[in-house]
Amino acid sequence: MTSSRPARKAKPRPREDHGFFGPGSVTWRLWGYPTSLTVGFQRSVVIEELDPFLLAAVADTDKVRYAPAARYDNTIVYFATMALGDSRAAIEASEILVRVHAKATGIEPVSGRPYSANDPITQLWIHLTAWHSILYVYETFGPGRLSEEDENQYWAECAIAAELQTFDPAMVPRTREGIRAYFDEVRPKLCVTTETQSMMDHLLDAAILVQPRALVLRPFTFAIGKIMRSATISTFPRWMRNMSGFQQSWLARLVVTPLVKISARLATPLPIKLRVLKLISSATLAVVAPALTGEVPLNPVVVTPSEARATYGRLASPAELARAAAQEPVPVGA
Repeated sequence: MTSSRPARKAKPRPREDHGFFGPGSVTWRLWGYPTSLTVGFQRSVVIEELDPFLLAAVADTDKVRYAPAARYDNTIVYFATMALGDSRAAIEASEILVRVHAKATGIEPVSGRPYSANDPITQLWIHLTAWHSILYVYETFGPGRLSEEDENQYWAECAIAAELQTFDPAMVPRTREGIRAYFDEVRPKLCVTTETQSMMDHLLDAAILVQPRALVLRPFTFAIGKIMRSATISTFPRWMRNMSGFQQSWLARLVVTPLVKISARLATPLPIKLRVLKLISSATLAVVAPALTGEVPLNPVVVTPSEARATYGRLASPAELARAAAQEPVPVGA
């Protein structure tokens, strides 16, 4: 005999702490601003594809193409958890990601060299393009340029978040000049192929990545997607537009900048911000809502990743987990 009553939803786990940054941090200010998980996130995932080794990992799984909304959702949830989630969720997400990435290995077709999604150099590229993109769009479409003190604090916090990745956090630049030097250094290693352009074009189509259930909303997401695409391309430096082939007229940039600035300002009030996040990714909303609404966690403190790992009995670093996962035998038929 079956019950006609609807199944009860599992009660969400109480938030353990403020995570690695907490209220008043520069990270919460920037990652909680409306531009961050919209144009900022799109900019980061599009630019990432310029690294041929990352592109090879993405293209081989092809989940971005046959399950774009799910892949987009999973990625945005991970970054939101890292920046705004509690420490337990962030540590668990980091461990899952390392194990998933351990399966993404092969040969990069341009160079003929092996690639691994857990490679520290690739992970550094992903990390810095994300954090730089969030800062860049905040300054371009948001309140404006950070003070030198706030920016130095932001990059120090970026290095803390790097403890969830497979590379040495000491590799994270700590200043604007250091970030510029990093991008100057990696620029000769980037390349654009037909596959690169195709993947970037796909990721610039936000209407495909964000698919609301209600059909009536889809025309609106299509229009918003076009604006986001234009806004994202407008943030590419000239050399990147030339390299990738995604050109844009000065008139388009002139129009889209004030449009996105006004939209971001209008979306700043908390009720509207939460509605926008629900439209983009309801799973992400569940992660960031407690931080945005000021919910008090069980233990209202900020901790470090190493302290969190010790608390939850997860003593292995991401690099150690990656090495262990790489040695695990692949199941027959996998």
